[in-house]
Amino acid sequence: SLSPEDLIRERYRGIRPAAGYPASPDHTEKRILFDLLQAEENTGITLTEHFAMWPASSVSGLYFAHPKSKYFAVAKINRDQIEEYANRKGMNVEEAERWLAPNLAYDPLAISAIR
Repeated sequence: SLSPEDLIRERYRGIRPAAGYPASPDHTEKRILFDLLQAEENTGITLTEHFAMWPASSVSGLYFAHPKSKYFAVAKINRDQIEEYANRKGMNVEEAERWLAPNLAYDPLAISAIR
């Protein structure tokens, strides 16, 4: 078991991907994590409407403490994948495209012009 100080000093073997970074590009996942952990009640840290944390010095992430864990990045996402993701998240396609814009393998404006 590592203390908070050990975690800050990175005395663990593993990775710590965070929402908004290549392994987990969707910032909306922070809301799920915050709700599961009751983070606002337990820490006083809040999320803005754009999922930034307040106070600004706050950090969150997922800790995978295994010596063979490796960082990875989500590849480019096609329209059918966005449609499925939006459906599973309970959001419309345009909202999913907005949150995952850097990962899109297509131009959503070009598709809108065709329709």
